[in-house]
Amino acid sequence: MTAIFPLPGPMARALALARAAGAAGEVPIGAVVTRGGIIIGEGENRNRRDSDPTAHAEMVAIRAAAAYLGDYRLTGCDLYVTLEPCAMCAGAISHARIARLYYGAEDPKGGGVAHGARVFGQAQCHHRPEVYGGIGEGEAGALLTGFFADRR
Repeated sequence: MTAIFPLPGPMARALALARAAGAAGEVPIGAVVTRGGIIIGEGENRNRRDSDPTAHAEMVAIRAAAAYLGDYRLTGCDLYVTLEPCAMCAGAISHARIARLYYGAEDPKGGGVAHGARVFGQAQCHHRPEVYGGIGEGEAGALLTGFFADRR
């Protein structure tokens, strides 16, 4: 179960989770779900460790928050993630009814919010969160750039 603590800065926590993911050999992305001033779910990329293509940071955080609330609808919740969500994660955000999405770095190659599929702009999307990009963008981008530079 996710530890619950007062909200000091949810993007700072997401960035800490991203650093932990990178140290574990995962793409350094972290996410937290908040509601009423507390973090109720958090996650970091776990694709390799869990052998799960759906174990993106957002999905892990959403699953934890849903388990905490005992409800698959995360009405009134906010999601903070260090990278623009992909189309899969954007779909989950919509289905979970996340109220607000805050993300760090943009993802022109794989993003599904401001780039690519633009899930929230599709007629088939029944719930659109408020979206705020660029929160912690510098540090989030640097983590990703450094991670991939080390592997080339």
